[in-house]
Amino acid sequence: MSRLGGMYGPDVTFLGVDRCDLAQPSTFEGADVVIIGAPYDAGTSYRAGARFGPKMIRTTDYLPHDSSRPHLALRVDPLQELRVVDAGDIEMAGVEKQAPLDALENAVRTATEAGAIPIILGGDHTITWPDVTGVARVKGWGRVSVIHFDAHADTGSIQFGSLVGHGLPMRRLIESGACRGDRFLQIGLRGYWPEPPTLQWMAEQKMRSFEMHEVVRRGLDAVLEEAFAIAVDDCDGVFVSVDLDVVDPGMAPGTGTPEPGGLTGRQLLDAVRRIAIELPVVGIDVVEVSPPYDAAEITAFLANRVVLEMLSGIAYRRKGGTWETIPPTLLGGR
Repeated sequence: MSRLGGMYGPDVTFLGVDRCDLAQPSTFEGADVVIIGAPYDAGTSYRAGARFGPKMIRTTDYLPHDSSRPHLALRVDPLQELRVVDAGDIEMAGVEKQAPLDALENAVRTATEAGAIPIILGGDHTITWPDVTGVARVKGWGRVSVIHFDAHADTGSIQFGSLVGHGLPMRRLIESGACRGDRFLQIGLRGYWPEPPTLQWMAEQKMRSFEMHEVVRRGLDAVLEEAFAIAVDDCDGVFVSVDLDVVDPGMAPGTGTPEPGGLTGRQLLDAVRRIAIELPVVGIDVVEVSPPYDAAEITAFLANRVVLEMLSGIAYRRKGGTWETIPPTLLGGR
C-alpha cells in the first residue's frame, strides 16, 4: 500500500520534516525516528474525536514548520540532528475490528526493523496494543518494558462485549507476552476505576502502578527513579506510552475521559524528557488527544511538546548528555 498521507485532512508532516513511504524502504533508510499517525478512536468508551489527534499534534505550533526546533535547555535541535521522517497516517477505519490494528502493527514493525524509533501519534489508547507488539516482534518478545503515563490503568478484560477498546490494551499486551507484567510501570493513576477484580489481576501480574497519591506524597522524581530501575532490569528497551489524560484536565481538556487531579503539563514534559535522556527508548506513542473537546488547542500544544521533548532527549542522549549535565541557562552564563 502506498503512502496515505493524512486520513482526515491534507498530507502534512510533523513540523515540516521529510515524508517517507513505508512501502518504499529507500525513503526511510537510515532514519533515526519514523513518525506514524494512528487516527483511530473506535475504542473510546466516552468521548470520541481522537481520530483527529494526529493532524493536530503534527501541526499545532506557532513557529514556522521548517523542520528545526532548537531546544533552549538542552542546546540540541532534534529535527536537524536526528533524521526524523513522517510516514503519514495508517488507514484505520473507525470500527472495532482487528484489521486496522494489524495494519498499524505492521507499520510499527517495519519502522523498527529499519533501525528507527517509531513515534505513533494517536488515536485512542487502543493503539498501544499494536504499537508495543510491533516493537516487541523486533526487539524481543517480553524484552521491552513499558512506562505508561495515564489516569487509567487500561487493564480491563472486556469493553462493551469486545476484546478491543481503549480500556483494555495493557491486559492484551501482558496476556500475549509481548511485555511482562513485572516490567510494566504506570504513572498518574487516579479516580474510580478499575474495580477490585481488575486490581487483583494487576497484582498477580506484578505490575507497578504509581497512583497520584503516591506521586504527590513521594514526589515525581522519586517515582521516576524507582520506575527507571525496574524498566531497565532484564529488558533491552523501553516503550513510552503517554495518555494526555494523565495531566489534569484544567491543563489538558481535549481528551476522551478527563479525570481531575492529575499531573501538571510541566511535570509531564520534565518526565518524558528525563526518560528520553536516561533510558534506551525504543518506541513512543502519544494518545487520547480529542480536538473536538480541546480549548484553544491547549491539549494539542502539550502533545506536540511531549513529542519534541522526547526527540530532544533522544538527541541529547546520543551526544553523550545526561540528566546531570544539562547546561546552565543562557542568563546564568558559562
